[in-house]
Amino acid sequence: MIPRPDLLLYCQHSLGLGHLKRSWALAESLSREFRVVLASGGAPPDGLDPPRGIDVIELPPLAQEPDGRLFVVGGRDSVDRVVTARTRMLIDLYRRLRPHIVVIELFPFGRRKFHDEIVALLEETRRPVRPIVATSVRDLLVQRGNQRQHDDRARALVDTYFDLVLVHTDPRFARLTDTFHPSRPIAAPVHHTGFVVGAGGVEQPAGRRAGILVSGGGGRFAERLYATAIDAHDRLGPAAPPMTVVTGPLCPADAVARVREAASRSAGVRVETTIDDMCAAMRRAAVSVSQCGYNTALDIVRAGVPALVVPFDDNGDSEQTDRATRLEHLDAVRVFRGGDAGALAAAIDGMRSFTPAPTSLDLNGGQRTAGILSAALRSRNARPGPSITRCV
Repeated sequence: MIPRPDLLLYCQHSLGLGHLKRSWALAESLSREFRVVLASGGAPPDGLDPPRGIDVIELPPLAQEPDGRLFVVGGRDSVDRVVTARTRMLIDLYRRLRPHIVVIELFPFGRRKFHDEIVALLEETRRPVRPIVATSVRDLLVQRGNQRQHDDRARALVDTYFDLVLVHTDPRFARLTDTFHPSRPIAAPVHHTGFVVGAGGVEQPAGRRAGILVSGGGGRFAERLYATAIDAHDRLGPAAPPMTVVTGPLCPADAVARVREAASRSAGVRVETTIDDMCAAMRRAAVSVSQCGYNTALDIVRAGVPALVVPFDDNGDSEQTDRATRLEHLDAVRVFRGGDAGALAAAIDGMRSFTPAPTSLDLNGGQRTAGILSAALRSRNARPGPSITRCV
């Protein structure tokens, strides 16, 4: 049997869980064509496991405060010392693996705080024999005040280090150029792959939809949503359907305790910390109330659940609001644009008359990405000169 080519995938999740979940889904698809090693730099989520068939290297975890400051997760070392250790680990991993393909999640379109360790890894890829190097980005990028300067800097890094740009979206929904505006275009080919989704949630729900499902992705910044939803449930009265609040694997323990305390005072509300298959849970729910990150939005679309989305927009974050607005234009969701528990209760009650329109979004991004990378590797090996072979 011919061994699968080696692929190194770097992912750093800093605020929430979305980047890691998307990287897991992508790695699962890529593992059919490649031997995938995932270098993961954020806090491992409690209660959730990566897909089978990939190797995971956990870097010393770093995370980010809403104001942009990095901190060491569960450790006492300084950020600088941890970054130094992580950089050494990445370089050692690369030299040991000598992968045929390197995929960097989000950078250089984001992850500026991790510039030094990523560029150190990318410098290694410039040595003979050079692998295929790709950047993997979501449908929409965060907009910034100094947007042109940021985008020009990102474009220069792509042109220096990367062979391919993989944008995991349906181009009918969003294109890279919608939220990325450098002074001149990227030289590397840009591929819109379709959305990347995991393997779960494909079964049909058994029986009638029931209950209200409240979720906030990883949960680090969703306590306010949970508290408002529990209060809104009380305002719906004794006839309100039962509510399940899923706090998420990154929700701080003290926040989970406060949510549980609020739920204990409210009839018909229960709290779960994690659910393995959120899409399947949405298929069984009568109403979903959630934020609108990449993975949550795709779970909503696949589940066909009547969904009320409350985009996370702290610190000027525009991405979820942009995605929610685009989905609302497709009549796939309704957007809650702020207000107190009374307003949220009224919006939840109004969901009884909302049936989401079916969408035809391309959800085949994982398989298509594997095909794009395989074709790029075949093309590289077909050129005159040394082919990319694994060094042991």
